[in-house]
Amino acid sequence: MVHGGDLLFRSKIPPELVRMALEPLLEVADRGVPVVLVPGNHERSAIPYPLLAAHSHLHVFDRPMTIEIEASATLMGLAGFPCERKGIRHRFGTLLAETGWRPGRNDLSLLCLHQTVEGATVGPSDFVFRSGDDIIPGRRIPSGFAAVLSGHIHRHQVLTRNLTGHAMAAPVFYPGSIERTSAAERDESKGFLIIEFGGDRSTGGRIVEWRFHELPTRPMIDLEIGSQPTSDPAGWLRSRFLTLDPDAVVRVRVAAEPDETMREALRATTLRELALPTQTIEVAWPRQRSRDA
Repeated sequence: MVHGGDLLFRSKIPPELVRMALEPLLEVADRGVPVVLVPGNHERSAIPYPLLAAHSHLHVFDRPMTIEIEASATLMGLAGFPCERKGIRHRFGTLLAETGWRPGRNDLSLLCLHQTVEGATVGPSDFVFRSGDDIIPGRRIPSGFAAVLSGHIHRHQVLTRNLTGHAMAAPVFYPGSIERTSAAERDESKGFLIIEFGGDRSTGGRIVEWRFHELPTRPMIDLEIGSQPTSDPAGWLRSRFLTLDPDAVVRVRVAAEPDETMREALRATTLRELALPTQTIEVAWPRQRSRDA
């Protein structure tokens, strides 16, 4: 099992939260299933609390390396490195060389990343990543890999051609995030990939079949309010939160500049008290709101 990164929200969080995040992966590893984890940009390219990662079946790309795993008489080589946050366009070849991967050594070769590859799309307007220091050109993907498995892009997609229309040496699989993390993703399906490979040392392997498995996701809801919906805005908000799904991600859209009573109700601490414990609340303020408000 390959986890594409951003297991954690940031690099410095309480050890107990790290333990909770790693626990599902450790349960899989405890059953003898190799688990490979690519540190993402949210972890600042490093997984904290390393003692929990000291498991014979849990492998973390804490530096460029190639992890070799034998399964079903197939020698797999998984090359990868933690998220490179600066200059991956120019550093990609160097980092790949530092993994020690060599074509023809393994029956199946996979490249594991947490990066943006040219041609990836995001957002409701289908923004396309084309160029920039933080983008890997499609032509830089080398031959000898059956596939590139990457995190970072939250929308599920499979890239097979670069922006000039030429086929890439290996397809890039983005499973996407398993949960919606912003309003821009409200209409996107979330899930995970199961990919079946066949070993072939001369080519690095081949893809036999792949399937995207959709998961249920938290509903995303817009809650529109005026500057003063009632004389008791906190009570009004509380009543509305109670009618929504307990797991909802709620964006409170403020239509006009609020008065002091409404502002008090929209403070983060107040909203946390008003909302259900499992709801996530964010506020979209009116554009004309002053900087010092």
